[in-house]
Amino acid sequence: MMNLMKYTKLPNTDIKVSKICLGTMTWGNQNSQEDAFEQMDYALEQGVNFFDTAELYPVPANAETYADTERIIGNWFQKTGNRKNVVLASKIAGGGDYTKHIRTGGFTKQNITDALEASLERLQTDYLDLYQLHWPSRGVNCFGVRDYPFKTTTKEAENHLEILETLNEFVKAGTIKAIGLSNETPWGTLQYLQTAKANNLARPVTIQNSYSIIHRAYEVGMSEVSMRENIGLLAYSPLAQGVLSAKYLDGKLPEGARGTLFPRFIARYMGAGSTEAVRRYNEIAKKNGMTISEMSLAFINQLPFVTSTIIGATKMSQLKENINSIHINLSEEIIKEIEAVHAEIPNPAP
Repeated sequence: MMNLMKYTKLPNTDIKVSKICLGTMTWGNQNSQEDAFEQMDYALEQGVNFFDTAELYPVPANAETYADTERIIGNWFQKTGNRKNVVLASKIAGGGDYTKHIRTGGFTKQNITDALEASLERLQTDYLDLYQLHWPSRGVNCFGVRDYPFKTTTKEAENHLEILETLNEFVKAGTIKAIGLSNETPWGTLQYLQTAKANNLARPVTIQNSYSIIHRAYEVGMSEVSMRENIGLLAYSPLAQGVLSAKYLDGKLPEGARGTLFPRFIARYMGAGSTEAVRRYNEIAKKNGMTISEMSLAFINQLPFVTSTIIGATKMSQLKENINSIHINLSEEIIKEIEAVHAEIPNPAP
């Protein structure tokens, strides 16, 4: 099969990106620098020109490995000279106990400036194609929280104007080509878009939120925002941290797998409803001559509000399978079968 990658553009820009984006959060923890180099070499050969990282990575996050993923990517750029061939995205971490080893405070002008400059140094580049706010500081329903946490969320929302003015300075300087959001809600997204428009500032062009066939909550509110406001989804965890490979069915815990090493990261995808849905999706895939991973990714790849699907792999075999999903076109019959399961077991994994 010829490896003909599909491409699109980051909304409202001329930045051409592959419909498959290479995720990197295991590099420096589950994967060595040598593994990461092999993944980047292969992905680029297959036409994947879009890489996503974050200062937080690798995950699970801790002070000892903080920002090692960015350092690995920077080392690869230095070795290969491939910076010019890659559309590079990174993120500034949000606040909270999970990131107290990084900094205190929210998205202030100083914190954004310090974070961006440090990322550029580690990545051995003088610009980022896309810079994203990793998650809001106000408290929202993401990372396994299904409903809005109205009892515990902070009353103060982000200072959207200060954040956008700060990022806009870097856009004007060419240090950032475009800006994006992540783990945001419809309200938060519209606040950024409206503030940018009212003040003639660079607007967010993408939003990186979780999306998979067992977690389609993005379609409730956010998909309409994406399509009407032209802010594209970068879908992360499209295989639900590996649960949608079906490797954990029947209580299996494969050696070295993410769910075996870090069970809390897959817990939200492992309820009874999710397990039954995965079992049914797996049957649909097998019946139609593909793996459940390929089918799950192919479903996302064809959605009109998705700009790119972020894949992550710890093994080369997984990476090859995931990239191969771009060549799979699901028939209307298969999509109807997927929708039938979704209608019966909707969004079982928050």
